[in-house]
Amino acid sequence: MSRAFLFPGQGAQTIGMGKDLADSYASAKAVFEEVDDALGEKLSQLIWDGDADTLTLTANAQPALMATSLAAMRALEAEGVTIDAASYVAGHSLGEYSALTAAGALSVADAARLLRLRGEAMQSAVPPGVGAMAAVLGLSLEQVRAVASEAAQGEVCEAANDNDPSQVVISGHKAAVERAADLAKAAGAKRALLLPVSAPFHCALMAPAADAMKAALADVTIKAPAVPLIANVSAAATQDPDDIRSLLVDQVCGSVRWRECVDTMVDQGVDTFWEIGAGKALSGMVRRIHKPASVLAVGTADNVKAAVEQLNG
Repeated sequence: MSRAFLFPGQGAQTIGMGKDLADSYASAKAVFEEVDDALGEKLSQLIWDGDADTLTLTANAQPALMATSLAAMRALEAEGVTIDAASYVAGHSLGEYSALTAAGALSVADAARLLRLRGEAMQSAVPPGVGAMAAVLGLSLEQVRAVASEAAQGEVCEAANDNDPSQVVISGHKAAVERAADLAKAAGAKRALLLPVSAPFHCALMAPAADAMKAALADVTIKAPAVPLIANVSAAATQDPDDIRSLLVDQVCGSVRWRECVDTMVDQGVDTFWEIGAGKALSGMVRRIHKPASVLAVGTADNVKAAVEQLNG
């Protein structure tokens, strides 16, 4: 059995996530404290007892999701499951930072500060209401790219996330994305729906945020991760710190090639995927990409126990 650890992206956040991990494991609680210290505020209070709309703000959701993923990883470690139990790590968008932190490439404090900056930079790159994202269900990546190209009409409209065989997300100027959604339906899409996001992520409109991340990442220590990272923008394995640094910059405007990332891991013999952190979105995507895969969400203390049983079984 070959295993990969996956780390979720934005949209997985919920009030209360990670609380029972912190209550059950001192090392998990310490992660939230470390993130609070790094940011100079009680993000943990917002995560556990705050307002859902405030948590959903990009600058809060990104470090919060990383903190929850790392708390789950620390809980696994407390039960004797180390990062070496995985052959690969991968994360969806911001989850790539969680994956790198879990594998020892980034410190928790640096990851928290980078994700706060990333969230703020992505939010400020495009004025509110100018951009949009939409999920297209039931068309191939090639069909969605054709639709996006036709809809652009001089504006930005790109395939942002190739999530699984049934879902591709487009991103860009709001009017262009709306045109693309209509064209997608006309081309036979089952659905094409605008997403409740605050900015058009993973498209050319994010160029100012990519510049901000390039500057920030230049000053951060990145070590070789203990296990290879399957990177969003290349769908290929790497453990080279300089490569990782540039991939994290490219990732801001680049497409998240999640379907290909999973295919890469399957091709390398991975048959078991653990989703480390909040939610089960990636588990669903993995099942749609590779039906025979064994998937397990590890976001609660009970999940941690189930993961240990699977590993020892």
